[in-house]
Amino acid sequence: MRCLVIEDEADTSRYIAKGLREAGYTVTVCANGEDGLDVAMGAEWDVMVVDRMLPGPVDGLSLVGRLRREGRQTPVIILSALTGVDERVSGLRGGADDYLSKPFAFSELLARIEALLRRANPELDGGQIQVADLTLDMRALRATRGGKLIPLQPREFRLLEYLMRHEGQVVTRTMLLEAVWDYHFDPQTNVIDVQISRLRTKIDKDFKPVLIHTLRGVGYRLSASPDGGDA
Repeated sequence: MRCLVIEDEADTSRYIAKGLREAGYTVTVCANGEDGLDVAMGAEWDVMVVDRMLPGPVDGLSLVGRLRREGRQTPVIILSALTGVDERVSGLRGGADDYLSKPFAFSELLARIEALLRRANPELDGGQIQVADLTLDMRALRATRGGKLIPLQPREFRLLEYLMRHEGQVVTRTMLLEAVWDYHFDPQTNVIDVQISRLRTKIDKDFKPVLIHTLRGVGYRLSASPDGGDA
């Protein structure tokens, strides 16, 4: 999931970005409304976290209002030190989907982001993805195989989710770099090979059939079929 954070307080933006990245999100940070608006309009985002009192001519509410006038329906959470009822009401009426007062606990921000994403993407709300005896619980963010809990890091979970959503299909390195790492270029590293190897150890080593298959020179396929690939 791609998150745009528009926040001028450096400590706050680092705090949010660090927490979201640890939770598996791809995060971009902007420090003012003008840059934030340009970045917001220049790409597709799953969710935005926007400070209300941004410096310069474009504050948080102006930014959100511009997005809505341009037809952008990306879920937006407004952060603000202004805690009065009238302030919250104006923020919500101005186009924000949620309003969180500063100071805040990161756990609450994360929970609100997850709620907005479930609302915007009903297929994520309480759904499960299953291939053979491997199950991903999208609400609990938990993987099991044969009833056994498989502990996954956030990036591993996203990688497995992508493979499972493309069951039986060939998934190329480029597709994985863009969807899971948000890279639109080849970083010339073995990051995919390392993550696939770790994922195999967790979901295939002690189970049958093997689910993750390599198609040499092409990519990967997740399938319960024994002829899914080379390995």
